Amino acid sequence: MDGIIPDKAYFRIGEVSKILNVEPYVLRYWETEFRTVKPVRTSSAQRLYRKKDVEELLIIRNLLYQQRFTINGAKKQLMKIRSGEEAPPEAASEDKLVLIKKELQRIKKIMS
Repeated sequence: MDGIIPDKAYFRIGEVSKILNVEPYVLRYWETEFRTVKPVRTSSAQRLYRKKDVEELLIIRNLLYQQRFTINGAKKQLMKIRSGEEAPPEAASEDKLVLIKKELQRIKKIMS
């Protein structure tokens, strides 16, 4: 799915895995390392990620994969972003532009 977040309240781990293009075990690992990602658990213990969790995971993926931070470096960078010392990574802005472009192309296809 390449970073496009559908407009819905909750996502299962498989959906988030496809959105972020990472394996589910990577998401489970990131949950243990980054305390800002806390999916809700159903009565059957399934993870349900909120949209803000998915957005946070997109930032984490960007920090780790594109900007090549270590886990500890990504944690520090997230703390800087949260405290307002630094603006969110530019690549996250680029991801949003890519999402907008794809959505506009989808609308164009529907209209024609």
